[in-house]
Amino acid sequence: MNYGYVRPTHDDSDATIQIQRLSSIEGIQIVKEKHDSAKKRIALDQLIQTLQPGDRIFVFKLYNLADSSRHLIELLDEVEQKGASILSIIENIDTNKKEGYSFNSIVRHLVQFQSDVISEKTKSGLNEAQKKGNTAGRPRKPDANVQKAILMHESKKYTLSEIKEATGISKSTLYRNLEN
Repeated sequence: MNYGYVRPTHDDSDATIQIQRLSSIEGIQIVKEKHDSAKKRIALDQLIQTLQPGDRIFVFKLYNLADSSRHLIELLDEVEQKGASILSIIENIDTNKKEGYSFNSIVRHLVQFQSDVISEKTKSGLNEAQKKGNTAGRPRKPDANVQKAILMHESKKYTLSEIKEATGISKSTLYRNLEN
């Protein structure tokens, strides 16, 4: 049996992209996770329990299957014990093929996988912070200080270091606001 495993990600919140790519595989049964939580992989756990020898799990990319290198290794071991295999479309990895991959290829895939993990966790964290009303980046200086710095600069009576000391506004912030 061929299974296509999909789960929501920040860039594919309803797994549409993954489903489109996997649906082109003949006779595939799509198994969709309802959420992107790493802790509650109910559909994946059920899928692994039902695997039979010769079954294949197709994923769009490795990150859709696992959230960390350790999780990926655990899943690979479980699937192999069941006599099944995993095929990742983007990385072009098929665990059913017995011929080896070059070391460079393996390292390149692992680096990309880890990059996907970090990227997805960063996006998720920023999204959660935004929901709580927090904004990313350095806090803005109060507009009154910026206006005071501009006035001091335009008066030509103060040096940049005197302006910075009096207002707390850096040279780059001052010049950026002078351009506006």
